[in-house]
Amino acid sequence: MKKVGLLLLCIILMPLAPVYAEQAKPVDDKRLSVELLWQLNRIASPTISPNGEFIIAPVTQYDVPEDKGATQLWLFAKDGSSQRPLTAKGLRVSEPVFSPDSKVLAFVSKRDEDEDGQIYLLPMDRAGEAQRLTDVPGGVKGVKWVGEHVYFISRVFPDKTWPEMAEQLTANKKDKVSARQWNALPYSSFDHWIEEERQAHVFRIPAKGGEVEAVTQAMNKQLPRSSQSAANYDISPDERFIAFNSNGWDNRVDPKIDIFLAKIGSDKAENLTAKNNAPDTNPTFSPDGKTLAFTRQLIHGFYADTANLILLDVKKRTERNITADWDRSVARFSWTADSKGFYAAIDDAATRRIFHINGKNGKVRAITQQTNFGRPSIAKDGTLIASNDSFLYPARVVKINPKNGKTKRLDSFNDDILADVDMGTYESVTYKGYNDQDIQMWVHYPPGFDSSKKYPLMMLIHGGPHSAISDGFHFRWNAQTFASWGYVTAWPNFHGSNSFGQEFADSINPDWKNKSLEDVFKATQWFTQKEWIDDERLVAGGASYGGYLTSIILGQEHPFNALFIHAAVYNMYSQMAADFSVHSTRFGNYWDKPELYNAISPHYGAKNFNTPTLVVHGQLDYRVPVGQGFELFRTLQTRGVESRMIYFPDENHWIMKPNNSIYWYNQVEDWMTKFAEPGGK
Repeated sequence: MKKVGLLLLCIILMPLAPVYAEQAKPVDDKRLSVELLWQLNRIASPTISPNGEFIIAPVTQYDVPEDKGATQLWLFAKDGSSQRPLTAKGLRVSEPVFSPDSKVLAFVSKRDEDEDGQIYLLPMDRAGEAQRLTDVPGGVKGVKWVGEHVYFISRVFPDKTWPEMAEQLTANKKDKVSARQWNALPYSSFDHWIEEERQAHVFRIPAKGGEVEAVTQAMNKQLPRSSQSAANYDISPDERFIAFNSNGWDNRVDPKIDIFLAKIGSDKAENLTAKNNAPDTNPTFSPDGKTLAFTRQLIHGFYADTANLILLDVKKRTERNITADWDRSVARFSWTADSKGFYAAIDDAATRRIFHINGKNGKVRAITQQTNFGRPSIAKDGTLIASNDSFLYPARVVKINPKNGKTKRLDSFNDDILADVDMGTYESVTYKGYNDQDIQMWVHYPPGFDSSKKYPLMMLIHGGPHSAISDGFHFRWNAQTFASWGYVTAWPNFHGSNSFGQEFADSINPDWKNKSLEDVFKATQWFTQKEWIDDERLVAGGASYGGYLTSIILGQEHPFNALFIHAAVYNMYSQMAADFSVHSTRFGNYWDKPELYNAISPHYGAKNFNTPTLVVHGQLDYRVPVGQGFELFRTLQTRGVESRMIYFPDENHWIMKPNNSIYWYNQVEDWMTKFAEPGGK
């Protein structure tokens, strides 16, 4: 292991915004700097009206001095000839959905005197202000427009009327007692606490206005407690039925996510998936209402288990698994207008491609090949649109030819900002990893890369572990931004990464450590054999599981001069304080299998720590609680290892605020360049 000056570093944690104000770096028009990242417009998933006439997408812009963002809805011409905003600047809007006749757009926004987000309606045939439809205490989300009603999710006190709900929420805000109380799980999810008393239910309101009607509340079945979205329910086109997710058993520690079917207006719901203990999710009715499609996993406690597409005949209650022979997880799917098939954005070998899935025989066909695509939106005439991004450009709105995958761009956002930026280059390579198996890796080269020179390497270790780095634009960890500092930057999709099949994803369970670790080391060896890499200037870092694996590296013999560890699972025992416990559901708790946790917990390698390490953590991180970061930092300091702790009191598992993000990137750059000088030599 390389040893670089072991110094006990004394640091003072100062307020971060003032520190950034002093250290802000000027925007360099020739590189993809972090300052430039925050100038970019961020386009969310577009949607097309049923008649194919209107294409809408939310576009978010950030005001860095004010440290906040605002979102507008934009309208795009079908031929790409124009784009214009539909909503005013300075607001937040989300979840645009069209009426079945395409004449009105519904969306969620918080305006004027709204305490929480409400549904607004905007006619598409004339200019004017949107009109508020709901006034729901606690706000709404998960909006769908079916038939004569607009459906939504709201979290309510189940025994209170709407006026009583409003009074209770007001009283809670005024209450001087800050204590929270739980008598059962879950108590948190990623970045927010979950109030035990409130439940998430589906409601509806007539599109012309009127009284809000409870849909699921009388059924004694609430939506999943940890998080909810429009993907958790669907309404049949004739508005007779609702299909929704709920916990199928009494165990709230390890919920069993099932799909329930009920007639709207009934107080009873039928569990359609009671026999399967793993999650059944994404219920979606066909346009003709005869079939309910949903995704099914089979291994309880393995979130990356392959998700198959199941079709249920609503009348006969018979099921068909149409993707059983396909080793990819179905996600982000939409029915075709004729109810005969699907288009879906599916992760496939580190690229999110648009696929067509035949609803009769399950035959799949890749429509697109290169770069990433978001969930497709389909008009009745078959017009197919989606977002599209790559490592070299942020999300765009595109129309896709379903026959050959050719795209036509419909927006022009960010062209002016990126016009003079040298983005560098990237490529996908394959190397031999654990057990001599093929591992895919993205390699990013700095602007002006010259193979006759030697460059430092920044090895990036992705989180998950069951995720993958695909060919898309990443704002929080942008490999081209890292490369712009003068590094060759690597993203290996090591064992455990998804999109390469079930066996590959599950190969690291329950041993999170050894296969992925060897893949990272062999990736590093692949680089050091290149004449253009300086093996004396190597650094590495990762977040979440990537932080876990970097903490493992910290206790091993390794070639890196310095490490960067963000939101790391450092102590597998104290990870029990999180909103989920890593292995307990599937493989047993640490009191059941102490030998497993002893073998893979990074904190057992502490006696070998001697590499300069930057540790970062957020107070609001409930996925990996902040104590993990402080445990690691205290261990490093006690060991006399040069180290720095950066603590964000207002951030969660990710660094989301503009100025904090800029500070984060600059601190990472300062740390890495201190131990591995950037640029070619």
